[in-house]
Amino acid sequence: MEGFEKLPAYLSAQWSIPIPELHIKAFKGGFSNLTYLIESEAFSYVLRRPPFGNKISKAHDMVREFKILMSLHKAGYDKIPKAILCCEDESIIGAPFFLMEKVDGLIIRNKAPEGLESDFFTKLSHSAIDVLLELHALELHDSGLIALGKPEGYVARQITGWSERYMKAQTDDVPELNQAFDWLAQNQPLHSSVAFIHNDFKYDNMVIRDDASVAAVLDWEMATVGDPLMDLGTTLAYWAEEGDPDILKMFNLSYVEGNFTRAELVEYYASKSNLDVSKILFYYVFGLCKVAVIAQQIYKRYALGFSTDVRFSILNQVVKAAGIKAMESIKLN
Repeated sequence: MEGFEKLPAYLSAQWSIPIPELHIKAFKGGFSNLTYLIESEAFSYVLRRPPFGNKISKAHDMVREFKILMSLHKAGYDKIPKAILCCEDESIIGAPFFLMEKVDGLIIRNKAPEGLESDFFTKLSHSAIDVLLELHALELHDSGLIALGKPEGYVARQITGWSERYMKAQTDDVPELNQAFDWLAQNQPLHSSVAFIHNDFKYDNMVIRDDASVAAVLDWEMATVGDPLMDLGTTLAYWAEEGDPDILKMFNLSYVEGNFTRAELVEYYASKSNLDVSKILFYYVFGLCKVAVIAQQIYKRYALGFSTDVRFSILNQVVKAAGIKAMESIKLN
């Protein structure tokens, strides 16, 4: 594959084994960092690299994501692929990258695999949130995870940061999103908890076994130490229900019969956590604003010609729909 010509020689030198040829295949379906299957006679790994074009944020920091996987392994969190190798030398494939093990299982995107049991999504709803709860319960200090984030002032920093990112990436006028950001700034909770958080937790970032258990969680580029309810809010924003606009259903197959509703998800999380979820509206609205900004950033990359992926051409509609959903939720409260 074009762009990977130097990779066999690099890996051969790193591991002191002959690698005459690599078979490389791009995984399709993601919206951010790029993922490839790298195979030879001796191994089968997954390679992660940043997207082509301008760099948006530290979400594309491959070295940091590699360190996160290493730290989670040290902390005893086993729902991750094993980190194998990290390369900061951009001359090899044109960008920093890392390799991790390939975890076998289902990646559930916008269409359910055939042949699933009738209660598959009921089981998956439970097992996915159990995995999130396990992550939020990890010990931070002895494991070293605390060094991967700055929990003090996290909520305020997130509101300001995502608002600024939106202004930098804005292409269309979406007054509802501006109104939602204003509401968030005026309604920040007085207290927040601290945990290690994934920040992009949804079905298509998991490898799922046939029995609906979670084999591994993927895409740790936005993970940090912060308020676990902010993590839950992002998950809720992706957790589409049957009655939601179709454009908001493209990121998560949570609207299929058998899944939790958002209210049931919150109730289940609260039943297994000591966190106060009475202000969950704030975190849900934050999640919707964040999803909108992520979509806006990717849409701008497409509008500027840095990507030709036609899926990105409609992401401005996601921005509008998420902004409207946020303000509708606020008014209904």
